[in-house]
Amino acid sequence: MEKNGELKRVKALVSTDLEITEIADRMVKNNRPAIIFENIKESKIPLAINLFASFKRMNLALGVKNIEEIALRIEKALKIPALINFWDKIKMLPQILEFSKYLPLKTKKAPCQEIIINEPDLEILPILKCWPEDGGKFITLPLVFTKDPDTHQRNAGMYRMQVFNKKTTGMHWHTHKDGAVHYKKYQEKNLDMPVSVALGCDPATIYAATAPLPYGIDELLFAGFLKQEPVEVVKCITNDLEVPANAEIILEGYVDLKEKKLEGPFGDHTGYYSLADYYPVFHIKCITYRKNPIYPATIVGKPPMEDCFFGKATERIFLPLMKLLIPEIVDLNLPIEGVFHNCALVSIKKTYPGQAKKVMHAMWGLGQMMFTKIIIVFDKDTDIQNLSESSWKLYNNIDPKRDLVIVDGPVDILNHASPSLGYGSKLGIDATCKFKEEGMPREWPSEIIMRKKKKKLVNQKWKDYAL
Repeated sequence: MEKNGELKRVKALVSTDLEITEIADRMVKNNRPAIIFENIKESKIPLAINLFASFKRMNLALGVKNIEEIALRIEKALKIPALINFWDKIKMLPQILEFSKYLPLKTKKAPCQEIIINEPDLEILPILKCWPEDGGKFITLPLVFTKDPDTHQRNAGMYRMQVFNKKTTGMHWHTHKDGAVHYKKYQEKNLDMPVSVALGCDPATIYAATAPLPYGIDELLFAGFLKQEPVEVVKCITNDLEVPANAEIILEGYVDLKEKKLEGPFGDHTGYYSLADYYPVFHIKCITYRKNPIYPATIVGKPPMEDCFFGKATERIFLPLMKLLIPEIVDLNLPIEGVFHNCALVSIKKTYPGQAKKVMHAMWGLGQMMFTKIIIVFDKDTDIQNLSESSWKLYNNIDPKRDLVIVDGPVDILNHASPSLGYGSKLGIDATCKFKEEGMPREWPSEIIMRKKKKKLVNQKWKDYAL
């Protein structure tokens, strides 16, 4: 990033108590570079923030000129005989030569274990208090490693962690997350649950931990696919989990299955504070780190923020998978103002009555798309990346009584507008041109479009006027 003019080093003294957040928030909203704070009042360890907070830096992070390159690689890899269903194809990927070379590689000597602290103290880290009404300091960019006690499959998820004291934090995994699924399985078996947290991994691995992968798919395999080389892993000192060997800092420990503690409030990516609630407690037994570590952090809040660029990358990378399941889909737009679970715009090749409504319900059946509060369906000729054009089509093309669909179902835990936590209503809007069978007896009007021949003539004749 530094070579590309995308990083600034700040030597002035700053505080982790709201000050770094205020600076980072101004920087991301004005499309400014990432920052390394080298002189922090509360810690000797420097802090990096806004590492992914632009489209250019997200491309650099994933080693591409354009995120669409990754989507094309996925589309090519998924051209597998249609004799098996989609999720079986996904689970076959490690057995396919293209993917087997990206399986994590084990090593015994790792940079992340150069220094080992058996008497852990979280106060050595520059952990942020992000917003004025936050319940405390939060680790905001952690990769939380757990494994299924039955299958031993690994999961790496990103769940915020409120610091309670020198050795414990909250573990904020929502009920739908894979970490929470593992937690419930350990509870059923009455087994201790080992957990390790990696801070400061390579950028592809950090992104992979945020990706909406199906249950049982290894995020480290996906990270290897993204960066086209395997992630090196090392066994932890105090448990059997494996973590990225090149991480900056590792927190090793366990989650107590019987203990919960009030966690929050927290200034969240919705732009509102998520309310305090009871969550499991993570007990740290050991901290390991590089000789000269850099602590990574992010902040979330009113968009645009750094997480918006994660979300837009996910939109493009996972579009081929969505098209595989719903072939009529042409394009997808998750507007950043919708914070990725409030609104989705989708364009389709419409060929039969009711197809837009079929697509809505199919999307609500896809993984984390089940949380989408509003889905708006357009015809294929609508540029849904252009919100002005999309709005014009939406306002013109709908009859509310005919074209609105309201259903009940799961909603995101952070959806504060629903009457119940995690359960509420969702809206589908059919903004496509209507067939007679859809209750449109009148003729649908033609859109005003200038012919290409006339446009070409004007371009030639008036080019000197730079119209």
